[in-house]
Amino acid sequence: MNNPGDPPAQSARTGQFQHWRLEAGEADIQWLCLDKADSSTNVLSTAVLLEFAEIVESLVASPPRGLIIYSGKDNGFIAGADVNEFPQLREGSNAVELIRSMQDVLDRLESLPTSVVAVINGFAMGGGLELALACDWRIAFESDRSTLGLPEVQLGVHPGFGGTVRLVRLLGVRQAMPMMLTGKPVRPAKARQIGLVDRTCTGDNWREIAAELAGRQAPARQAPALDRILNAGPIRPFVARALGKQVGKRARREHYPAPYAIIDLWRRYGAKGKAAYEAEAASFAELLASPTSRNLVRVFFLQDRLKRPLEQTLPAAKHVHVVGGGIMGGDIAAWCALKGLSVTLQDREMHYIVPALERAERLFGKKIRNDEDREKTRQRLVADVNGEGVAEADIVIEAIFEDLEAKQALYRQMEPRMKPDAVLASNTSSIPVQDLSSCLQNPGRLVGLHFFNPVAKLPLVEVVSADTTAPGTTAVALAFAQQIGKLPVPCRSHPGFLVNRILAPYMAEAMDLAREGVPIAEIDRVAVSFGMPMGPVELADTVGLDVALHVARILAPVIGRTSAPELEKMVADGHLGRKTGRGFYEYRDDRPIREKPAKPGHYKDVESRLMLAFVNEAAKCLDEEVVSDADLVDAGVIFGTGFAPFRGGPLHYAKERGVNEVVTELERLAEVYGPRFKPSGGWQKLSGL
Repeated sequence: MNNPGDPPAQSARTGQFQHWRLEAGEADIQWLCLDKADSSTNVLSTAVLLEFAEIVESLVASPPRGLIIYSGKDNGFIAGADVNEFPQLREGSNAVELIRSMQDVLDRLESLPTSVVAVINGFAMGGGLELALACDWRIAFESDRSTLGLPEVQLGVHPGFGGTVRLVRLLGVRQAMPMMLTGKPVRPAKARQIGLVDRTCTGDNWREIAAELAGRQAPARQAPALDRILNAGPIRPFVARALGKQVGKRARREHYPAPYAIIDLWRRYGAKGKAAYEAEAASFAELLASPTSRNLVRVFFLQDRLKRPLEQTLPAAKHVHVVGGGIMGGDIAAWCALKGLSVTLQDREMHYIVPALERAERLFGKKIRNDEDREKTRQRLVADVNGEGVAEADIVIEAIFEDLEAKQALYRQMEPRMKPDAVLASNTSSIPVQDLSSCLQNPGRLVGLHFFNPVAKLPLVEVVSADTTAPGTTAVALAFAQQIGKLPVPCRSHPGFLVNRILAPYMAEAMDLAREGVPIAEIDRVAVSFGMPMGPVELADTVGLDVALHVARILAPVIGRTSAPELEKMVADGHLGRKTGRGFYEYRDDRPIREKPAKPGHYKDVESRLMLAFVNEAAKCLDEEVVSDADLVDAGVIFGTGFAPFRGGPLHYAKERGVNEVVTELERLAEVYGPRFKPSGGWQKLSGL
């Protein structure tokens, strides 16, 4: 197999740059390779773009018969713009001019009297796909890791190198808009089906296909007939209105303006003419300077920090044994199998494991398209009622119900059978690790690995260490979380750890508001209006009121609250929330039935009480060093609860609002509603950052 970075056969070098190689092949076809120096991934940094502009200028002066643009990296084509440069671009006064200059380079590439082929091995994202769209032909590698997309909305902006114009022009509004509005990528097969790529290939034949296409003139392309009708000026406003309603179900314009800007650009210009490109550049620059984009870029960097490889290189885990076939244990086991590990799943009897295997089958069906690969994954997940996998496992994960004595009894049974260097991890959501480890002969091998539900969607894992946890155990747990594609946040063992500790007063305040007569639908509406993915009452129903009650009992003395009598009664009556069809809400087709408040928005201090209870507890966690710094507090809450990403995290929100203003409001709330709102000592620490 030829690697993408291998030079073409019988080539003579015609140009050498720091990041690009331009080489001449047979039949007057030139091969242009991007291999960004000192980087494992190709990104369109300023230096890369300046060199590319110089190369395009030389091709305009002396155009070859064909040009093939490919990657020197084996992991993909181009990941997009260099996000590290966003702050400088945002602060510069000439952002529009810089964006327009790149648009001009791609215009010149597109106008070459040359057949230009983009060879997409792996990913082509953002600016990388925009560059490919300016080419005459696009080839994509057939691979599970190959994806093509325009994910800019996830950073609070939209395509800026002509993508809002070229994608609609090529695919039509029905295919182009979902890609840009959601940021979700497509696979090569789908890309070929909708006309985004012309051919798919393998690592063995891509050069032959590329050379063939580079010697041919591309046909005239246009969107399907229906899309051309939808693109007509009189019809666009109606389509744009429908698109806006679809976006409105997921995101508010005031929170996430980028998808609405994409719709507005298309409504005004129909992806036609110079004005469409100029408007795209101006809109991109405006969005880049917005608080939403600043904060979403911050979230990107927080995620990048959690993905960063550990300083210590550790051998990858091969076998995981999970005890507990319930929702959490079963889904952890399925996720580990999906990520390539051999997994044994233990519970008291087989009928407790069967539902977990059925859920795993649904997960594999969604995530794996190839029948052979799906079968291999299925075979990696094995039911193990007798717990024979304990002796072979590198990591044993306990995910049984939250009871100290039950967990310790299990540990006493398993520890003698475990490999000497195996790690024992608990998925406990609230019990301190030091309490759990007191029964072990080797307490240093126990660590908390707290996953979040649903496991397949929420990326966070709290890696919880006590003073009793050996440093090597913590390192293994952090590496394991990264190995299975999760974002690990190292936490100090403390009741509730980080995320549940911060959620507890927020949810307790919701119970207080409901007890005072504020309708639960209004409580949830206010939280969602602030930017939360769902309100605290619906969240309690979703977690399960039995689970919420158990955590509330444990955390009540920590957060200075008493357990909610409403929870006690509903759990006693068997109304456990979404999973039983009734909790605070009744559920129909898995959706809550909401009664509209008589006077929505007229209840006093609802947002302040909810969100400042949340934010104040985050400051307490910083003050008590549950995690090491404010960024980890924000990262844990964003990736563990979905806390309004456009606000950048609870502590960042407080800093942007003004720490003094937040403290003043907390003092007012404490006077009116009681000492639970007393400002945390963490605000002094935060104000010094």
